[in-house]
Amino acid sequence: MYAVIEDSGQQFRVAEGDVISVDLREATDGGAVAFDRVLLVSDEEKGKVKVGTPLVKGAKVTGEVVEPVSKGQKLYIHHLRRRKASRRRTGHRQKYTRVRITNIKG
Repeated sequence: MYAVIEDSGQQFRVAEGDVISVDLREATDGGAVAFDRVLLVSDEEKGKVKVGTPLVKGAKVTGEVVEPVSKGQKLYIHHLRRRKASRRRTGHRQKYTRVRITNIKG
């Protein structure tokens, strides 16, 4: 069984036991997280697929927090002003919360 969920403008295909990185949210280690915006639920054993318009009614995906704060890879931003000998390089690391999917109800 798998589902497609939406969180913070991103879509994730998740199954039970998957670990995903979502945008940073206030959560404690081992805390529960619920995703109500479920776009699709598929049960491969029964051969049934429920597609929402835009959301599946009554569907819910729950998970537990594995890491409250984790960092993504470092991204570098280069600023250059042509013919001015002016260069600047800055970096950024996005913070995420890692969640393990525990249950898909749909």
